[in-house]
Amino acid sequence: MDQAEDRSQDRVLFYLKTLGAQTAAEIGSRLGMTVAGARQHLLKLETADLVESEEQREGRGRPRQYWRLTSRGHARFPDRHADLTVDLLTSMRAVFGERGMDELIEHREHASVVEYGKSIGARRSLRQKLIALAEIRSREGYMAEIAEDTPGSFLFVENHCPICAAAAACQGLCRSELAIFRAVLGAGVTVERTDHILAGARRCAYRIGREPRSGRR
Repeated sequence: MDQAEDRSQDRVLFYLKTLGAQTAAEIGSRLGMTVAGARQHLLKLETADLVESEEQREGRGRPRQYWRLTSRGHARFPDRHADLTVDLLTSMRAVFGERGMDELIEHREHASVVEYGKSIGARRSLRQKLIALAEIRSREGYMAEIAEDTPGSFLFVENHCPICAAAAACQGLCRSELAIFRAVLGAGVTVERTDHILAGARRCAYRIGREPRSGRR
């Protein structure tokens, strides 16, 4: 790869990092190149597992292809915020003890349930709730998506964890995620974690479905 191509691909990664998901046309416009040129760079970055794409339908017509960084792509950028967060959590545990940490997690959990509840609202179907939840979590950097699992249940996948360093230092944050999901999805919904980044998986995933109704009259 020559230096000019290397610089162009670095710029592609930078725009995806700072602006979020983009189409090849949007990237080409920012880089002053054709859509075909931008797509060529994106395909090479995809081969290197630095970017990935998904199609999104926006009204009528064909869905548009959006490109975003993979977790490996995000790792290309140094993150001192993670170091600072871990330092803060370590200091808080030393000053306030485990009970203080539990209270912090409970406060964050309650705030998240309230905030997510505003966006999810009174959506009727479980699918609608999960679509809304995936949109919220993706805006927060979790790269979330849903897929059909078995009849009546779904797989809720988060391909990236923006708080991974903090969660590793304070695993109560991960336990809290389950409580948040169960609270915002409502009674009668089961949430089971099937994949966990901190356990070595490439993603976090949850199997979510309706509780079976009792046969008793």
